[in-house]
Parts: sequence; structure tokens; C-alpha cells
Amino acid sequence: MDPEPLERRCPRLGGDVAFGYCKVCGKGKTPCFKVFDCWWERFDVVAHMRACLSPDEFDALCASRPRPKMASLLEVIRQARERASQG
Repeated sequence: MDPEPLERRCPRLGGDVAFGYCKVCGKGKTPCFKVFDCWWERFDVVAHMRACLSPDEFDALCASRPRPKMASLLEVIRQARERASQG
């Protein structure tokens, strides 16, 4: 079974996305940190990702966690201040 065209609602984006998107939407075109949480009910996503990634990439995916909300908010504020000072 080719899981690439499978679709589901993305809890981060709020709309439907294909599995293929989830494999490359992370920083540096890496898989989304929620790929296991979102797809485990549809197919064996762990086995699929293990087959697609190098052992180091797979380990990094397993260890990945989202940035804390506060850190993300502070980054957005910093970027907005930089844009305001340039303009």
C-alpha cells in the first residue's frame, strides 16, 4: 500500500493534508513531529518511516518535540520588531 496519497485532517493546520506532505513539512524538509500520532490508525507509519529514513533520521524523528508555545511566541514578537525597525 502506498500511503503517500492518503489524506486526513491535520491538527496543526486545521485542514486536510496528504501523508506525503507530512513527510516533508518539518524544518529542513523533515517529517512532521506529529507524524506518528496522526497516522498510526491508518497504517503502520512507524515501519514506513523506518524504511524511508536513515537510522539517525528515524531516531531524530522519534526524539523530536514541538517548540514550547512561549518560545514560538517570543520568536514571532522578535521577528515583528525586526520588521518594524527596518520599515
